[in-house]
Amino acid sequence: MGLGSTAKKIQQIADMAEDVYARLNQLREQVNETRKTVDETKDRVDELDRELAEQRALIEALAEERGIDTDAIIAEVHVVDAEAVAGDDGDESATD
Repeated sequence: MGLGSTAKKIQQIADMAEDVYARLNQLREQVNETRKTVDETKDRVDELDRELAEQRALIEALAEERGIDTDAIIAEVHVVDAEAVAGDDGDESATD
């Protein structure tokens, strides 16, 4: 009886090890696919950053040509955004 139960336990351990190995391989594939997706996303973000910088340079050149102060406009937008956020915060606390 001792050898039979030992063989059964060893088989159970071997089966569990195979399951763990299969899950580990699945996890490894998922990690590799996630890395690939992250790399692709990083490449897209980098390209968008380059395009945005080019567009900003063009807009600033056009604005300068027309005598428009882009820094003043950007500062004004930030003030309006900050006021909107402050207004939203006030609305939320009033309803709480």
